[in-house]
Amino acid sequence: MTRLLQPFVLVVTALLAVAYAYLAWRLAAGPWPHAALALPFVLVWIVPVLYWGGNRRREGLADLVLHQASYLSMAWISFMLVLTLARDLLLLATLAPALARAHAMVNEAGVPVVLVASLVAMAIGALAALRGPHVKEVEITVPGLHPDLDGYRIAQITDLHIGPTIGRRYVERVAELTEKLAPDLVALTGDMVDGPVGELAPHVEPLRRVAAGGRAYFVLGNHDCYSGADAWLAHFRDMGMRILLNESATVAKGEARMLVGGVVDPALALSRPDAAPRPDLAAQGADGADFRLLLAHNPRIAPHAERAGFDLQISGHTHAGQFFPWTLAIHLVHAPHVAGLSREGRMQVYVSAGTGTWGPPVRFGTSPELTLIRLARG
Repeated sequence: MTRLLQPFVLVVTALLAVAYAYLAWRLAAGPWPHAALALPFVLVWIVPVLYWGGNRRREGLADLVLHQASYLSMAWISFMLVLTLARDLLLLATLAPALARAHAMVNEAGVPVVLVASLVAMAIGALAALRGPHVKEVEITVPGLHPDLDGYRIAQITDLHIGPTIGRRYVERVAELTEKLAPDLVALTGDMVDGPVGELAPHVEPLRRVAAGGRAYFVLGNHDCYSGADAWLAHFRDMGMRILLNESATVAKGEARMLVGGVVDPALALSRPDAAPRPDLAAQGADGADFRLLLAHNPRIAPHAERAGFDLQISGHTHAGQFFPWTLAIHLVHAPHVAGLSREGRMQVYVSAGTGTWGPPVRFGTSPELTLIRLARG
Protein backbone atom coordinates (compact mmCIF):
# COMPACT_ATOMS: atom_id res chain seq x y z
CA MET A 1 0.00 0.00 0.00
CA THR A 2 2.88 2.35 0.79
CA ARG A 3 4.25 1.87 -2.73
CA LEU A 4 0.96 3.08 -4.21
CA LEU A 5 1.37 6.38 -2.37
CA GLN A 6 4.83 7.12 -3.79
CA PRO A 7 4.90 10.39 -5.78
CA PHE A 8 5.94 8.60 -8.99
CA VAL A 9 3.04 6.14 -8.75
CA LEU A 10 0.57 8.90 -7.90
CA VAL A 11 1.65 10.98 -10.90
CA VAL A 12 1.42 8.01 -13.28
CA THR A 13 -1.99 7.09 -11.90
CA ALA A 14 -3.29 10.65 -12.19
CA LEU A 15 -2.11 11.06 -15.79
CA LEU A 16 -3.63 7.75 -16.85
CA ALA A 17 -6.88 8.58 -15.04
CA VAL A 18 -7.24 11.92 -16.84
CA ALA A 19 -6.47 10.35 -20.23
CA TYR A 20 -8.93 7.52 -19.59
CA ALA A 21 -11.67 9.92 -18.47
CA TYR A 22 -11.30 11.94 -21.68
CA LEU A 23 -11.30 8.92 -24.01
CA ALA A 24 -14.14 7.20 -22.14
CA TRP A 25 -16.20 10.40 -22.39
CA ARG A 26 -15.55 10.84 -26.11
CA LEU A 27 -15.35 7.26 -27.40
CA ALA A 28 -17.32 4.89 -25.17
CA ALA A 29 -20.97 4.61 -24.17
CA GLY A 30 -22.13 2.13 -21.55
CA PRO A 31 -20.38 -0.03 -18.95
CA TRP A 32 -18.95 -2.68 -21.28
CA PRO A 33 -17.25 -0.24 -23.69
CA HIS A 34 -15.93 1.66 -20.67
CA ALA A 35 -14.51 -1.57 -19.21
CA ALA A 36 -12.94 -2.58 -22.53
CA LEU A 37 -11.33 0.83 -22.90
CA ALA A 38 -9.94 0.57 -19.36
CA LEU A 39 -7.90 -2.57 -20.20
CA PRO A 40 -5.00 -0.86 -22.05
CA PHE A 41 -4.80 1.74 -19.27
CA VAL A 42 -4.52 -0.98 -16.64
CA LEU A 43 -1.79 -2.69 -18.69
CA VAL A 44 0.15 0.56 -18.94
CA TRP A 45 -0.26 1.21 -15.20
CA ILE A 46 1.00 -2.22 -14.12
CA VAL A 47 4.55 -2.05 -15.52
CA PRO A 48 5.78 1.19 -13.90
CA VAL A 49 4.07 0.39 -10.60
CA LEU A 50 5.06 -3.27 -10.20
CA TYR A 51 8.38 -3.36 -12.06
CA TRP A 52 9.87 0.15 -12.07
CA GLY A 53 8.61 1.29 -8.68
CA GLY A 54 8.42 -2.14 -7.08
CA ASN A 55 10.58 -5.21 -6.57
CA ARG A 56 9.13 -7.50 -9.22
CA ARG A 57 11.60 -8.65 -11.90
CA ARG A 58 11.12 -9.91 -15.46
CA GLU A 59 11.78 -13.60 -14.91
CA GLY A 60 9.31 -15.55 -17.02
CA LEU A 61 7.24 -15.65 -20.17
CA ALA A 62 4.28 -14.05 -18.39
CA ASP A 63 6.43 -11.06 -17.42
CA LEU A 64 7.67 -10.67 -21.00
CA VAL A 65 4.15 -10.88 -22.46
CA LEU A 66 2.90 -8.36 -19.91
CA HIS A 67 5.66 -5.91 -20.86
CA GLN A 68 4.93 -6.31 -24.56
CA ALA A 69 1.21 -5.72 -24.01
CA SER A 70 1.88 -2.75 -21.75
CA TYR A 71 4.26 -1.06 -24.19
CA LEU A 72 1.94 -1.59 -27.16
CA SER A 73 -0.90 -0.18 -25.08
CA MET A 74 1.19 2.96 -24.47
CA ALA A 75 1.43 3.53 -28.21
CA TRP A 76 -2.24 2.72 -28.81
CA ILE A 77 -3.40 5.16 -26.13
CA SER A 78 -1.09 7.84 -27.53
CA PHE A 79 -2.52 7.45 -31.03
CA MET A 80 -6.09 7.35 -29.68
CA LEU A 81 -5.58 10.59 -27.76
CA VAL A 82 -4.20 12.39 -30.83
CA LEU A 83 -6.96 11.14 -33.13
CA THR A 84 -9.70 11.85 -30.59
CA LEU A 85 -8.45 15.38 -30.13
CA ALA A 86 -8.36 15.80 -33.93
CA ARG A 87 -11.97 14.55 -34.15
CA ASP A 88 -13.09 17.01 -31.47
CA LEU A 89 -11.37 19.87 -33.28
CA LEU A 90 -13.17 18.87 -36.47
CA LEU A 91 -16.48 18.82 -34.60
CA LEU A 92 -15.80 22.36 -33.37
CA ALA A 93 -14.75 23.50 -36.84
CA THR A 94 -17.99 22.21 -38.38
CA LEU A 95 -20.43 23.73 -35.87
CA ALA A 96 -21.63 26.35 -38.37
CA PRO A 97 -25.12 25.56 -39.80
CA ALA A 98 -23.69 25.52 -43.31
CA LEU A 99 -21.45 22.62 -42.28
CA ALA A 100 -24.17 20.60 -40.55
CA ARG A 101 -23.77 17.60 -42.88
CA ALA A 102 -20.02 17.44 -42.34
CA HIS A 103 -20.55 17.81 -38.58
CA ALA A 104 -22.99 14.89 -38.56
CA MET A 105 -20.59 12.75 -40.59
CA VAL A 106 -17.67 13.41 -38.21
CA ASN A 107 -19.92 12.80 -35.21
CA GLU A 108 -21.26 9.48 -36.50
CA ALA A 109 -18.16 8.01 -38.14
CA GLY A 110 -15.55 9.57 -35.88
CA VAL A 111 -15.45 6.95 -33.12
CA PRO A 112 -14.89 3.87 -35.31
CA VAL A 113 -12.40 5.83 -37.43
CA VAL A 114 -10.41 6.76 -34.30
CA LEU A 115 -10.35 3.18 -33.01
CA VAL A 116 -9.41 1.59 -36.34
CA ALA A 117 -6.89 4.28 -37.34
CA SER A 118 -5.12 4.07 -33.97
CA LEU A 119 -4.74 0.29 -34.33
CA VAL A 120 -3.50 0.65 -37.92
CA ALA A 121 -0.99 3.32 -36.88
CA MET A 122 0.27 1.09 -34.07
CA ALA A 123 0.64 -1.89 -36.44
CA ILE A 124 2.51 0.16 -39.06
CA GLY A 125 4.75 1.64 -36.38
CA ALA A 126 5.52 -1.77 -34.88
CA LEU A 127 6.47 -3.14 -38.30
CA ALA A 128 8.79 -0.16 -38.93
CA ALA A 129 10.46 -0.62 -35.55
CA LEU A 130 10.96 -4.36 -35.54
CA ARG A 131 12.33 -4.72 -39.06
CA GLY A 132 14.96 -2.00 -38.47
CA PRO A 133 17.52 -0.66 -38.31
CA HIS A 134 18.50 0.83 -41.66
CA VAL A 135 21.97 2.20 -42.40
CA LYS A 136 21.99 5.98 -42.49
CA GLU A 137 25.08 7.49 -44.08
CA VAL A 138 26.08 10.98 -42.97
CA GLU A 139 28.93 13.02 -44.40
CA ILE A 140 30.34 15.66 -42.07
CA THR A 141 32.53 18.27 -43.69
CA VAL A 142 35.34 19.58 -41.50
CA PRO A 143 37.37 22.60 -42.63
CA GLY A 144 41.08 21.92 -42.39
CA LEU A 145 40.65 18.22 -41.64
CA HIS A 146 43.94 16.33 -41.73
CA PRO A 147 44.24 14.55 -45.13
CA ASP A 148 44.70 11.17 -43.43
CA LEU A 149 41.29 11.58 -41.74
CA ASP A 150 39.49 12.38 -44.99
CA GLY A 151 36.98 9.55 -45.43
CA TYR A 152 37.36 8.31 -41.82
CA ARG A 153 34.34 6.09 -41.03
CA ILE A 154 32.56 6.03 -37.67
CA ALA A 155 29.71 3.58 -37.05
CA GLN A 156 27.37 4.76 -34.29
CA ILE A 157 25.21 2.33 -32.34
CA THR A 158 23.00 3.97 -29.75
CA ASP A 159 19.77 3.47 -27.82
CA LEU A 160 19.45 -0.22 -28.63
CA HIS A 161 17.49 -0.79 -25.40
CA ILE A 162 18.11 -4.53 -25.37
CA GLY A 163 15.42 -5.89 -23.06
CA PRO A 164 11.71 -6.73 -23.21
CA THR A 165 11.21 -5.80 -26.87
CA ILE A 166 14.74 -5.99 -28.36
CA GLY A 167 16.43 -9.38 -28.20
CA ARG A 168 19.38 -11.32 -29.58
CA ARG A 169 18.02 -11.65 -33.12
CA TYR A 170 17.78 -7.88 -33.52
CA VAL A 171 21.24 -7.39 -31.98
CA GLU A 172 22.73 -9.95 -34.38
CA ARG A 173 21.32 -7.94 -37.28
CA VAL A 174 22.95 -4.79 -35.88
CA ALA A 175 26.30 -6.58 -35.49
CA GLU A 176 26.16 -7.99 -39.04
CA LEU A 177 25.36 -4.60 -40.55
CA THR A 178 28.17 -2.97 -38.58
CA GLU A 179 30.71 -5.54 -39.74
CA LYS A 180 29.69 -5.03 -43.38
CA LEU A 181 30.28 -1.29 -43.03
CA ALA A 182 33.93 -1.95 -42.05
CA PRO A 183 34.21 1.23 -39.94
CA ASP A 184 37.45 2.65 -38.61
CA LEU A 185 35.79 3.23 -35.23
CA VAL A 186 32.59 2.04 -33.54
CA ALA A 187 30.91 4.47 -31.14
CA LEU A 188 28.38 3.01 -28.72
CA THR A 189 26.73 6.09 -27.26
CA GLY A 190 24.65 4.62 -24.46
CA ASP A 191 21.32 3.04 -23.57
CA MET A 192 22.41 -0.36 -24.80
CA VAL A 193 20.36 -2.25 -22.19
CA ASP A 194 17.19 -2.22 -20.13
CA GLY A 195 17.80 -4.87 -17.51
CA PRO A 196 20.50 -6.63 -15.45
CA VAL A 197 23.57 -8.43 -16.79
CA GLY A 198 22.36 -11.83 -15.65
CA GLU A 199 19.19 -11.50 -17.68
CA LEU A 200 20.49 -9.85 -20.85
CA ALA A 201 24.11 -11.01 -21.32
CA PRO A 202 23.18 -13.64 -23.97
CA HIS A 203 21.26 -11.03 -25.96
CA VAL A 204 24.12 -8.52 -25.81
CA GLU A 205 26.74 -11.09 -26.86
CA PRO A 206 26.65 -10.36 -30.65
CA LEU A 207 28.12 -6.91 -29.89
CA ARG A 208 31.38 -8.64 -28.98
CA ARG A 209 32.02 -8.94 -32.72
CA VAL A 210 31.86 -5.19 -33.30
CA ALA A 211 34.41 -4.65 -30.53
CA ALA A 212 37.02 -6.80 -32.29
CA GLY A 213 40.37 -5.13 -32.80
CA GLY A 214 39.88 -2.57 -30.05
CA ARG A 215 37.89 -0.22 -32.31
CA ALA A 216 34.76 0.08 -30.11
CA TYR A 217 34.29 2.90 -27.56
CA PHE A 218 31.40 2.95 -25.10
CA VAL A 219 29.80 5.65 -22.97
CA LEU A 220 26.97 5.21 -20.49
CA GLY A 221 23.38 6.21 -21.14
CA ASN A 222 20.76 6.81 -18.50
CA HIS A 223 19.15 3.39 -18.97
CA ASP A 224 22.50 1.65 -18.61
CA CYS A 225 22.78 3.39 -15.23
CA TYR A 226 19.26 2.32 -14.21
CA SER A 227 20.20 -1.27 -15.13
CA GLY A 228 23.29 -1.42 -12.90
CA ALA A 229 26.13 0.72 -14.25
CA ASP A 230 29.04 -0.99 -12.51
CA ALA A 231 28.02 -4.49 -13.56
CA TRP A 232 27.47 -3.45 -17.17
CA LEU A 233 30.73 -1.50 -17.33
CA ALA A 234 32.61 -4.62 -16.23
CA HIS A 235 30.72 -6.74 -18.75
CA PHE A 236 31.27 -4.39 -21.70
CA ARG A 237 34.94 -4.07 -20.77
CA ASP A 238 35.18 -7.87 -20.80
CA MET A 239 33.63 -7.86 -24.29
CA GLY A 240 36.54 -5.78 -25.54
CA MET A 241 35.00 -2.31 -25.52
CA ARG A 242 36.98 0.72 -24.39
CA ILE A 243 34.98 2.48 -21.65
CA LEU A 244 35.22 6.26 -21.49
CA LEU A 245 34.18 7.82 -18.18
CA ASN A 246 35.05 11.52 -18.48
CA GLU A 247 38.27 10.45 -20.17
CA SER A 248 39.78 10.06 -23.61
CA ALA A 249 41.86 7.87 -25.87
CA THR A 250 44.01 8.71 -28.87
CA VAL A 251 43.45 7.01 -32.22
CA ALA A 252 46.00 7.18 -35.04
CA LYS A 253 45.23 7.05 -38.76
CA GLY A 254 48.31 7.48 -40.90
CA GLU A 255 50.04 10.62 -39.66
CA ALA A 256 46.83 11.96 -38.08
CA ARG A 257 45.85 11.76 -34.42
CA MET A 258 42.23 11.79 -33.28
CA LEU A 259 41.20 12.38 -29.67
CA VAL A 260 38.15 10.29 -28.73
CA GLY A 261 36.59 11.59 -25.53
CA GLY A 262 33.59 10.27 -23.63
CA VAL A 263 31.50 11.59 -20.76
CA VAL A 264 29.34 9.84 -18.19
CA ASP A 265 25.58 10.29 -18.15
CA PRO A 266 24.03 12.46 -15.41
CA ALA A 267 22.08 9.36 -14.28
CA LEU A 268 25.31 7.82 -12.99
CA ALA A 269 24.88 10.07 -9.95
CA LEU A 270 22.22 7.57 -8.78
CA SER A 271 25.02 5.15 -7.82
CA ARG A 272 27.95 7.58 -7.65
CA PRO A 273 26.74 10.84 -6.06
CA ASP A 274 29.82 12.77 -7.19
CA ALA A 275 29.53 11.70 -10.84
CA ALA A 276 28.73 14.31 -13.51
CA PRO A 277 29.51 14.68 -17.21
CA ARG A 278 32.83 16.55 -17.59
CA PRO A 279 33.79 17.30 -21.21
CA ASP A 280 36.70 19.34 -19.88
CA LEU A 281 38.21 16.19 -18.35
CA ALA A 282 37.46 14.20 -21.50
CA ALA A 283 39.39 16.83 -23.50
CA GLN A 284 42.60 16.38 -21.54
CA GLY A 285 45.40 15.27 -23.83
CA ALA A 286 43.92 17.11 -26.81
CA ASP A 287 47.10 19.11 -27.41
CA GLY A 288 48.44 18.14 -30.79
CA ALA A 289 45.29 16.22 -31.81
CA ASP A 290 44.18 16.83 -35.39
CA PHE A 291 40.52 16.15 -34.58
CA ARG A 292 38.55 15.99 -31.33
CA LEU A 293 35.52 13.70 -31.14
CA LEU A 294 33.21 13.51 -28.10
CA LEU A 295 30.84 10.66 -27.34
CA ALA A 296 27.99 11.87 -25.11
CA HIS A 297 24.70 10.06 -24.72
CA ASN A 298 22.71 13.21 -23.97
CA PRO A 299 22.99 15.96 -26.63
CA ARG A 300 22.39 18.65 -23.98
CA ILE A 301 26.07 18.30 -23.11
CA ALA A 302 26.88 20.18 -26.35
CA PRO A 303 27.48 23.71 -24.93
CA HIS A 304 30.03 22.32 -22.44
CA ALA A 305 31.64 20.17 -25.13
CA GLU A 306 32.05 23.16 -27.44
CA ARG A 307 33.72 25.14 -24.70
CA ALA A 308 36.07 22.21 -24.05
CA GLY A 309 37.28 22.42 -27.65
CA PHE A 310 35.71 19.41 -29.34
CA ASP A 311 35.13 19.47 -33.11
CA LEU A 312 32.26 16.96 -33.24
CA GLN A 313 29.88 15.49 -30.66
CA ILE A 314 27.81 12.41 -31.46
CA SER A 315 24.86 11.56 -29.24
CA GLY A 316 21.58 9.67 -29.00
CA HIS A 317 18.97 9.72 -26.22
CA THR A 318 16.18 11.59 -28.03
CA HIS A 319 15.02 8.78 -30.39
CA ALA A 320 13.93 11.78 -32.52
CA GLY A 321 10.69 11.43 -30.55
CA GLN A 322 10.23 7.81 -31.79
CA PHE A 323 6.60 8.21 -32.85
CA PHE A 324 4.07 10.97 -33.44
CA PRO A 325 3.17 13.23 -31.61
CA TRP A 326 6.33 12.88 -29.50
CA THR A 327 8.30 13.66 -32.67
CA LEU A 328 7.01 17.21 -32.18
CA ALA A 329 7.12 17.36 -28.37
CA ILE A 330 10.80 16.37 -28.26
CA HIS A 331 11.71 19.75 -29.77
CA LEU A 332 10.51 21.45 -26.59
CA VAL A 333 13.19 19.63 -24.59
CA HIS A 334 16.16 19.12 -26.88
CA ALA A 335 16.09 21.78 -29.60
CA PRO A 336 18.29 22.55 -31.48
CA HIS A 337 19.96 19.13 -31.08
CA VAL A 338 16.94 16.84 -31.57
CA ALA A 339 18.02 14.62 -34.46
CA GLY A 340 20.44 14.75 -37.34
CA LEU A 341 23.23 17.25 -37.85
CA SER A 342 23.26 20.61 -36.09
CA ARG A 343 25.79 23.10 -34.80
CA GLU A 344 26.83 24.38 -31.38
CA GLY A 345 29.10 27.36 -32.00
CA ARG A 346 32.11 26.09 -33.91
CA MET A 347 31.35 22.46 -33.00
CA GLN A 348 29.11 20.16 -35.03
CA VAL A 349 26.64 17.82 -33.31
CA TYR A 350 25.10 14.66 -34.72
CA VAL A 351 22.16 13.12 -32.86
CA SER A 352 21.04 9.65 -33.95
CA ALA A 353 17.37 8.72 -33.93
CA GLY A 354 18.42 5.51 -32.17
CA THR A 355 19.29 2.01 -33.32
CA GLY A 356 16.47 0.36 -31.38
CA THR A 357 13.37 1.53 -29.52
CA TRP A 358 12.43 2.15 -25.91
CA GLY A 359 9.09 1.09 -24.46
CA PRO A 360 6.60 0.71 -27.30
CA PRO A 361 8.29 -1.16 -30.17
CA VAL A 362 6.80 1.46 -32.47
CA ARG A 363 8.26 3.97 -34.95
CA PHE A 364 5.92 6.41 -36.67
CA GLY A 365 7.55 9.40 -38.34
CA THR A 366 11.06 8.16 -37.46
CA SER A 367 13.19 5.13 -38.31
CA PRO A 368 15.73 3.18 -36.24
CA GLU A 369 19.18 3.81 -37.67
CA LEU A 370 22.66 2.40 -37.65
CA THR A 371 24.64 5.52 -38.48
CA LEU A 372 27.76 5.61 -40.65
CA ILE A 373 29.49 8.98 -40.28
CA ARG A 374 32.15 9.90 -42.85
CA LEU A 375 34.53 12.76 -42.16
CA ALA A 376 35.38 14.86 -45.20
CA ARG A 377 37.80 17.74 -45.79
CA GLY A 378 36.06 21.06 -46.24
